[in-house]
Amino acid sequence: MDGGADGARLAAALTGRLARLEFVDLGTDEVTARIIDAVLAWADGQGWRSYRRAASVLPLPPPMTDRHSVLDVACARRDGPPVVVEVDHTDRRRTWEKLVAEAAAGRVALWVRWGPGRFAVPPAPIHLVTCEVARQAGPVGAGRRHRRMPGPPRPAPAHSTHGVDPVVEPLPLPPVESGS
Repeated sequence: MDGGADGARLAAALTGRLARLEFVDLGTDEVTARIIDAVLAWADGQGWRSYRRAASVLPLPPPMTDRHSVLDVACARRDGPPVVVEVDHTDRRRTWEKLVAEAAAGRVALWVRWGPGRFAVPPAPIHLVTCEVARQAGPVGAGRRHRRMPGPPRPAPAHSTHGVDPVVEPLPLPPVESGS
């Protein structure tokens, strides 16, 4: 199977795995960690060896060119080339450069992009995996909070009167002050 078809198949499989991911009230770093954990669980389910924070083939920019960039997840598999995964909540050119370099080295490059939507399409041969996440302002000083609840919105629960007819009473109106 060529890298393009293999990458598309793997991206679809990872998309399916992430579709089940649910969380409420997490910070940005917590969401990224939760998604990385889900990627590692997906790789484990495939029977692959997976590594968190694996060395990339791409060196860091000057003045640290003697060191290499780091991948969020790298997977070794018996039935095909290695798979590398980067997880981001923003569009980062450096991520694209890293994944293109990984693909040129013979790895299948997957980019998990999460957030509220409108995801940039990366250049080939990077395979995009999206994970839509809602965001809202958190408490002062806490930054944004994120939630993911797949599936249709849940209706509000019906209120029970425990077999008693509800009593409807008009609200009392405040007294009207006479003219000044």
